Amino acid sequence: MISSLLNRLKLYAQLTRLNRPIGWLLVLWPTLWGLWLATDGKPPIHLVIIYTLGAIAMRSAGCVINDYADRNFDSHVERTKDRVLATGKVTVKEAWAVFAVLVLLAFALVLLTNTLTLYLAVGGLVLACSYPFMKRYTHLPQVVLGAAFAWGIPMAFASAQNHVPQQAWLIYFTVVLWTVVYDTFYAMVDRDDDLRIGIKSTAVLFGDQDRVITASLQVLVIIGLLLMGSRFELNNFYYLGVAAAAGLFIYQQRLIRYRQRGPCFNAFLNNNWVGVVIFIAIIAGQFNS
Repeated sequence: MISSLLNRLKLYAQLTRLNRPIGWLLVLWPTLWGLWLATDGKPPIHLVIIYTLGAIAMRSAGCVINDYADRNFDSHVERTKDRVLATGKVTVKEAWAVFAVLVLLAFALVLLTNTLTLYLAVGGLVLACSYPFMKRYTHLPQVVLGAAFAWGIPMAFASAQNHVPQQAWLIYFTVVLWTVVYDTFYAMVDRDDDLRIGIKSTAVLFGDQDRVITASLQVLVIIGLLLMGSRFELNNFYYLGVAAAAGLFIYQQRLIRYRQRGPCFNAFLNNNWVGVVIFIAIIAGQFNS
């Protein structure tokens, strides 16, 4: 019985991608950017814990709803053909149960904050649930994903300040653009399969202009990061971090230059380091600022 239970838990971990932390890290880093900037570098420990656990819970819930939406497509895509819903190792009923538990956990965490954050959390849930279905109707599902992944930023400001100032939206839209870039890299891995089965994405939309467009968006992200430094009066250490992020973006463009699956996926993964670098830069940039 214990062996059977452990086996189910392993399958649920695969369903929620708990075995692949890159997704929740890409949600967490910009949320922590917002939290540190909202609190002048002195975030209450309980908010750090709430938003860390919340990033894991909501990203995991998003994976479940994504796999539910794609369960009839995943078996036709090389990268996703072995997902547990597509193979039937986990049933739809089980998936909905896991989703419900994760959403309830996230809701319980939000209850530890304030009313404004609770209202914003509802919007975040709507974005997270709508993204998987967007790829049937628009070539811009990555924009919806960006809106969902960046939603922790206004929530962090709401929790820390009980309102969402204008400069919080500067961070938000910068992260939306960043997400569009790295999820386009991710979609480039599946582009041939997506074209064959009719799935829409920015990778499909951009076509042969994918490198030019993603590079242009990365320039806009760097501009957004520079504006953040000015608006939050960060010191020169922050700008060194932005320069390092620009270097990572150049490296990512080099990785995707031949549009091969493996290097494109590595370019996507490399964005975790962008999140880390900017987080460290924000902390350093707040010293004596």
